[in-house]
Amino acid sequence: MQPADEAMLARLHHAGQAPLIAHVLYRLDVGGLENGLVNLVNNLPSTQFRHAIVCLSDYTDFSKRITNPDVALFAIRKPPGNSPRMHWRVWRLLRRLRPRLLHSRNLAALECQITAALAGVPARVHSEHGRDMGDLDGRNRVDLGIRRALRPLIHRTIALSRDLEHYLLDTVEVERTRLSQIYNGVDTDRFRPASPRPQLPHPMFAQSDLVVVGTVGRMEPVKDPLNLARAFVRCTQTMPAMRGRLRLVMIGDGSLRPQVEDTIARAGLSGQAWLPGARAGIDEILRGLDVFVLPSLSEGISNTILEAMATGLPIVATRTGGNPELVQEGDTGFLPAPGDDDALAQAIGRYVQDGAMRAAHGGRARQVALERYSLGNMVSRYAEIYRELLEQRCPGALQAAKQA
Repeated sequence: MQPADEAMLARLHHAGQAPLIAHVLYRLDVGGLENGLVNLVNNLPSTQFRHAIVCLSDYTDFSKRITNPDVALFAIRKPPGNSPRMHWRVWRLLRRLRPRLLHSRNLAALECQITAALAGVPARVHSEHGRDMGDLDGRNRVDLGIRRALRPLIHRTIALSRDLEHYLLDTVEVERTRLSQIYNGVDTDRFRPASPRPQLPHPMFAQSDLVVVGTVGRMEPVKDPLNLARAFVRCTQTMPAMRGRLRLVMIGDGSLRPQVEDTIARAGLSGQAWLPGARAGIDEILRGLDVFVLPSLSEGISNTILEAMATGLPIVATRTGGNPELVQEGDTGFLPAPGDDDALAQAIGRYVQDGAMRAAHGGRARQVALERYSLGNMVSRYAEIYRELLEQRCPGALQAAKQA
């Protein structure tokens, strides 16, 4: 192990007697899964749980969002493709860490349930957060076979949406007693409305009568950013009176960014679209929007939708995955079909032309976020499951932490 890893281990073992949870994921980078994990380890009570985050690939500066000083971070640096050595490294690390519970996230980390069982980790959790471009419906035969084969090793499976819960029950055939559903939560103090709308940090937003449409997300095929770019172009063509007042904000980076920029440039709209790449301060950026759009082909439970709702924005999101569970059609937003830029443009256009509707739907979205999707509720649900499994699989572990 590297000296930095040894230092992390030493710090963990001196951090107290609270049970250690090892969270395993492919890579800690900008994303909804990662955002949910960071929110969780930052807010679970440190007197009850300690945390180690094991990245099969690596981690980025996104890790700086971890504010809990007792969280240890490890990178296995797995090479591309199948890697028996990766499992050996994870096994060795788990033997050194001695976690009482391991929580893997999504298919990329699922096979580490085998490694955890071999390393003697007594309690094991797996959560499904969404699907990727290679398996949008979750029915790839190889992946489905892996999920079914590893079911006996997992003591609790967590679905982030009702859509994923039904998939795990009906297709993967997870036992009902071993399955829980937990929605993501959002910090409604950090993500809050502002009036009047603040100006975003670019000269193109200096005009006072603008309508600003925006999104936050990776520019990768599963997020379908080209659909939004085409829909924005279509809006300017079908609403010529609004053309000079429309602005597009697309926060994020990825392989499709050049194509998105080209689509906008060919329509002569580069001066009305701000694509700064990945940015910090998403809460401040959202307060500078009038409408939030999520054009994905597949979603679990979108953190960015929740953040936009908490900010008081009306939502246009494609009808896929967990999006219809968050967005109420005609009440807090609209749900056009995935991949249909004409339908997306029409939904955006309704908000562009109706400020009263924007305000009403955005206000209702804020109310729903406060009532149903608080960060505290999410954290308490995970804590409940962790405690239940630790009491079942590691009798006395929680009591020892209380007495320390």
